[in-house]
Amino acid sequence: MIFLGNALGLLTLNALKHDGFTGVMLLATAVMGALGGLLAVAALTYFKRWGWILGRAKWLWREWLTSLDPKKIGVMYIAVAFLMLLRGATDAAMMRAQQVLSVGQSHGVLSADTFQQVFSAHGTIMIFFVAMGLMFGLINLVVPLQIGARDVAFPFMNSASFWLYVAGAVLMNVSLVVGEFAATGWLAYPPLSELRYSPGVGVDYWIWSLQIAGVGSLLSGVNFLVTILKLRRPGMTMMKMPMFVWSVLNAMVLVVFAFPILTATLAMLALDRTLGMHFFTSGFGGNPMMYVNLIWAWGHPEVYILILPAFGVFSEVVATFSSKRLFGYKSMVWALGSITFLSFLVWLHHFFTMGAGANVNAFFGIMTMVIAIPTGVKVFNWLFTMYRGRIRFTTPMLWFLGFVVTFTLGGMAGVLMAVPSVDFQLHNSLFLVAHFHTMIVGGVIFGLFAGITYWFPKIFGFRLNERLGRYAFWCWLTGFLLAFVPLYILGMMGATRRLDHYEPSTGWRGLFIVAGVGVCVIGLGIGFQILQMIVSVWRRKENLDMTGDPWGGRTLEWSTTSPPPVYNFATLDAVTERDAFWASKQKKASGGRKPHYTDIALPKNSAMGIILAGFAFVLGFAVIWHIWWLAVVGLLGVIATIIIRTSTDDSEYTIPAAKVEEAA
Repeated sequence: MIFLGNALGLLTLNALKHDGFTGVMLLATAVMGALGGLLAVAALTYFKRWGWILGRAKWLWREWLTSLDPKKIGVMYIAVAFLMLLRGATDAAMMRAQQVLSVGQSHGVLSADTFQQVFSAHGTIMIFFVAMGLMFGLINLVVPLQIGARDVAFPFMNSASFWLYVAGAVLMNVSLVVGEFAATGWLAYPPLSELRYSPGVGVDYWIWSLQIAGVGSLLSGVNFLVTILKLRRPGMTMMKMPMFVWSVLNAMVLVVFAFPILTATLAMLALDRTLGMHFFTSGFGGNPMMYVNLIWAWGHPEVYILILPAFGVFSEVVATFSSKRLFGYKSMVWALGSITFLSFLVWLHHFFTMGAGANVNAFFGIMTMVIAIPTGVKVFNWLFTMYRGRIRFTTPMLWFLGFVVTFTLGGMAGVLMAVPSVDFQLHNSLFLVAHFHTMIVGGVIFGLFAGITYWFPKIFGFRLNERLGRYAFWCWLTGFLLAFVPLYILGMMGATRRLDHYEPSTGWRGLFIVAGVGVCVIGLGIGFQILQMIVSVWRRKENLDMTGDPWGGRTLEWSTTSPPPVYNFATLDAVTERDAFWASKQKKASGGRKPHYTDIALPKNSAMGIILAGFAFVLGFAVIWHIWWLAVVGLLGVIATIIIRTSTDDSEYTIPAAKVEEAA
C-alpha cells in the first residue's frame, strides 16, 4: 500500500469525494450513467445489434476520427464546442440560481468554494473550448474552400491541433470527478493561484488543460497562416481574397504572436506550483504583477482572435444577402490590420486600478478609444452594403442584425470604461462582466452561429430548418438582453463579480431574478438549436442543395458541389476577380472549353493525432497529481509519436485524373 501510494503521487480515494450539491449531482450522474449503460447493453443483446454497432464504430474510426480532411476536422471541432457550450451554459445557470437564492439567511444551493469553481470553469470553458472551438471549426470548413485550395498546408498538424484541443477539454472535465477545479477566477491571478493559497489540484487542472489546448491553437495558427499565404488559387492576389480569409489571416497573426505568451506564462505558474520556483511569489523576489501583465498581453489579443473571424463572417453574410459587393473593401482590409496592430497596445486597460500611474493609464486609455475607430468603420461599411440592396432576412442575416444591436451596446460600454477615472468606479463590478459578455456572446457567438448556418448547406448538402433557426435567434437575443442589461445596472449599483451571497437591503435581488430568467431564455434558444439540428437531419431530403449555391453566393466555395468532394475542386482555374464566383455567374458561357484534369495527391488518414493527444493528456494528468513515472511515460510517448509520424514516408494517396473527371 505504501508503494502504491507513492506510485500514484497525490492521487488517493479522497480525490473522488465531493460534498454537498456537487456530490449529489455527481452521484446522480454516475447512477444514471450506469443504469443507461446496462439498459443499452441489454437492448443490444436482446435485439442482436452488436454487429451493427461494431460496424458503425469502425466507420466512425475510419471516416471521421482518423481523417485529415479539414472539412471533417471542422465538423468535429464544432461538435465538441457545442458539447462544451452545454457544460458552460449549465455552469451559468448554476451561478444565476445561486445569486437568486443566496440572499440574507438563505445561502442557496452552492457552497462559496463550489461557486468559485463553477465561476472559473464557466469563463475558461466559454473562451477556450466554446468560442475557440467554434472559430477553428468554421476556419477548417471554409478557408481552404474560399482560397480555392484542396487542403491545408500541414494536414497532420491540423489533426494534432484538434485532438490536443479535445485532450484539454477532457482533462478539464475530469476535474469534475477526480479532484477539483480552480476557484481563482478564469485567469487565475497570483497570489491566489500560488500553492500557498490554492494548495489543491484545481489550479493545476486549469494550467494543464489550457496548456495542452493552447499548444493546439498555436499549431493551428501556424497552419492556417501558411495555408492562406501559400496555397491560394492562381491569380488570387492578397487584394482579391474574400473578407473572411482576410479576417482569419489577421486572427492567425495574433495567434502566432500571442499564444507563446500564454504558453510561457502558464509554464512559469506551473513551475511555481510544482517545483517551488518563485516567478510570481513576491515574498521570494517574484512579482505577481508580471503575471497580470503577461496574461493580459495574451488576453486582449485573444478577444480579437475570436472577434475578427466573426467580423469576416458578417462581411460574407451581409454581401450575399444584400446581393451587393461589400462596401469599402480596402478600408475593411486596413481596418482589420489596424485592429490587429492596436490589439497589442491596450492590454493594460484591464488593470487601470493597479497603480501603473496616470501617464501609463492615459496612454492605454487613448489606445483603447482609438481601436474603436476601425471597428466602427467595419460596422458602417456593413450598413452601407445593405443600403439599397435586395436584402433577404434569412437566419444568418438575423444573427448579423442581432450583433449590430448587442455589439453597439457593448462597444459604447467599452469606450466608457476606457476612461481610467470611470474604470476606477466600475472595475471588478458586474458592469465589466456585462460588457465582456456583450462583446463575446453578442459579437463572437452570434457571428459564429451566423457562419455555421450560412455554410451548413455547403458542408452537409442540405439547409437547416429556417423556422426553428429564427426561434433560436429570437430566444438568444431576448435572453441575452434580459441576462446582461440588468448586470450593467447592478454594476453601477456596486455589485461585484464572483458574488455568491448578498443582503436583501442592497435591492439587487429583482435584477438578479431578471438575469436568471434571461439565462433560461438562452437555454430555450439552445434547445431550439438542438431541435433545429434534429428536424433538419430528419427532413433533409426536403432541403437538399442540388446546385452547390443555395444562397446566391459570391466566393469560390459556392462553385463546387454541396457537400464538396474530398479534394474540394476538380480543377484549379485561375482567379481574375475579387468575388470570383459571382463574376463568373454574371458572364456568359465561355465557349465550352474542356477542363484539364490531373491526378490529385491527398494525405492518408492517421491515428497519430489521437495517440499524440492521448499521451499529452496522460502527461498533464500525471503532472497534476505528481505521478512522475506516468509523466515520463506521457512525455516519451509524445516525443515518440512525433518522431514516428515525421519519419513516415507513406503518408499520401493519389486519386487518378480519370476518377476526378468521372466524378466532376
